[in-house]
Amino acid sequence: MFLVGLTGGIASGKSSVLQVFQQLGCAVIDVDVIARHVVQPGYPAHRRIVEAFGTEVLLENGDINRKVLGDLIFNQPDRRQLLNTITHPEIQKEMMKETFKYFLRGYRYVILDIPLLFETKKLLKYMKHTVVVYCDRDTQLARLMRRNNLSREDAEARIRAQLPLKEKARMARHVLDNSGEWSVTKRQVVHLYAELERSLEYLPLRLGVLAGLAGIASLLYLLTRYLLPYP
Repeated sequence: MFLVGLTGGIASGKSSVLQVFQQLGCAVIDVDVIARHVVQPGYPAHRRIVEAFGTEVLLENGDINRKVLGDLIFNQPDRRQLLNTITHPEIQKEMMKETFKYFLRGYRYVILDIPLLFETKKLLKYMKHTVVVYCDRDTQLARLMRRNNLSREDAEARIRAQLPLKEKARMARHVLDNSGEWSVTKRQVVHLYAELERSLEYLPLRLGVLAGLAGIASLLYLLTRYLLPYP
């Protein structure tokens, strides 16, 4: 199989695009869902977060208070980096597990929703396709203010904290422009889906895996012939 990295920016419409891919039957891995999973009580990342940031980041039931933790790291790059070093390795492990499950089920590609795909660059080398859900800055700002009931100043601060969508769009193989009507964006998603479905980029790896399995089977057969006594 091959991997498709999907990213965007705050209020760009990435979640809506991902939902369309899911409705079309694509194998999708949402990194935000995994990120919430790996910080649950009992997991190593949860313990390390409490050690690094204190018990004030916990809710009464022991779960991580994402809002409090987010406020702590929002304007502090060092603390944000510390959180990333705690959570990213655990997230990547879970992503690999989920991807392998889809491979065993016969999917030819998996779409990975990775918010920081271009910021961290750690997973870029594994992506055959990169997709950015883009919208112009004015549209992004208006949507964020309306969606989160934020002042213009607060919304601009959140947008500035991310890599600009224009830069992400320049680095991506595919750009889905969600600046206008949703029906137009949806047509772009369906068009990209058709392109991914036609792709044969999954063949080299799948054939290589099959050849490897065939080689192992042949080796086991020969070992059995030579090591086991004849009847």
